[in-house]
Amino acid sequence: MNIHDFDDIRPFLPEELPAVYDRLLADPEFRGVMQFVFPDIPADQLEQLIRKGKTNQEFQLNIVYPLLKRLIATAAKSLTANFTALDQERDAPHTFVSNHRDIVLDTAFLSFLLYENGMNTAQVAIGDNLLIRPWIRDLVRINKSFIVQRGLPMRQLLLASAHLSKYMHFCIAEQGESIWIAQREGRAKDSDDRTQESVLKMMAIGGDLAEMNIVPIAITYEYDPCDYLKAAEFQLKRDVEGWKKSPQDDLENMRVGILGHKGKIHYHAAPCITPWLKTLPADMPKTDYFRTVAQHIDQEIHRHYHLYSGNYVAADLLRGNSDHAAHYTADEKAVFEKYLAERIALVPVEKPDEAFLRERILTMYANPVFNHETAVQA
Repeated sequence: MNIHDFDDIRPFLPEELPAVYDRLLADPEFRGVMQFVFPDIPADQLEQLIRKGKTNQEFQLNIVYPLLKRLIATAAKSLTANFTALDQERDAPHTFVSNHRDIVLDTAFLSFLLYENGMNTAQVAIGDNLLIRPWIRDLVRINKSFIVQRGLPMRQLLLASAHLSKYMHFCIAEQGESIWIAQREGRAKDSDDRTQESVLKMMAIGGDLAEMNIVPIAITYEYDPCDYLKAAEFQLKRDVEGWKKSPQDDLENMRVGILGHKGKIHYHAAPCITPWLKTLPADMPKTDYFRTVAQHIDQEIHRHYHLYSGNYVAADLLRGNSDHAAHYTADEKAVFEKYLAERIALVPVEKPDEAFLRERILTMYANPVFNHETAVQA
């Protein structure tokens, strides 16, 4: 295999960037977005800054990194990470498998934190359903993304999965680059984070999972800017037969996720699971194997959640008790209850079912508590 076997899904190579920059800068919508994002930089200077990136990581450092620093300052209280589990293998390529909270920022913050901790940024998997503009497809491939093809007929989907798996193994074994993939397709709308066995089966098509150096990552946001949009989805799916999100809905989720307030954000890397994988019986049936690996990844993610007072308040409000009262003050409870009422008021449906929406949003914040408690007791 060589890199050109994957031209249809891989990130752009450094020698391809000048032509891609030409294409992007000729797109009026892209230029408009960039001027909105960087209002203080004149268009000609912004173009020079973009073209200054001779590699994908240089583009990230020149364009994405400053944007994320500003975003952290304006839309978050803090962004922290615990990567001590990687201390003995910082230069080794890993497959980061995480829960999924935000369409865009989960991977952006991960690469930011990796760089801040002295490691290279990772290549990241992104579903082609989100690439609804040609310039978005170009931009994510500059930004070290590889494409996950979705919505294909079964035969084509199997071929695409094999192609993707081979590329992921190629990244680790041949390029020596870390990669990221979500533990499941799409975000867990209720924050009950579970690894889909199909993701692991796809990864195993191209070779042994032990070769992938899988590192579970737990991502926790104090506040999910899209919580009220997710609640709306639950009600629309309940009330409108056949309802599905539109591309415009995806754009709105991206916009709100990026610009909305997130409070404190924390990433925690669990130990690489390769040594644990090697303890599994060689003759374990495949169905048991993938279920066992998925459960282990889930346990590592749940165990390493960084929980906030609002999570504990939500758990008690949802179950009508005070079992977790030691984890929050009366003031913190009042703050979260006020936040909850404000989010319900934002839900964009014609006839909001407030009791249902309240239960859905509480569940989003409570599930990490319940999963964490189960994991640490195991």
